[in-house]
Amino acid sequence: MTDKNREELLGKVIKLKDIIAYQDRTIASRMVVVSKAGSITLFSFDAGEEISEHTAPYDAVLTVLDGECEVTLSDENFRLKEGETIIFPAHAPHAVRAVTRFKMMLTMIRE
Repeated sequence: MTDKNREELLGKVIKLKDIIAYQDRTIASRMVVVSKAGSITLFSFDAGEEISEHTAPYDAVLTVLDGECEVTLSDENFRLKEGETIIFPAHAPHAVRAVTRFKMMLTMIRE
């Protein structure tokens, strides 16, 4: 997303789940905020798509905007639906899989 596209969002009332579209057989993303302090990125997943297990050097907050997903965090499984949030601690292994088509907001907080 270009800086111009992000600027189009500033000072506007928006529904986050409406500014990213689903795409067949893939995961799409759209950065909404990027700064030295962190970032906010929207993702849309087609059903069955996943991000395999990985770690991040920062705390991350996943909020489901639409649909349902399964999250694995440090070998524990969770099922989340619209309106629910999970916080990934820095360096904790985690993965995300779409149960249905789903959209999420990922907020990364840097130290």
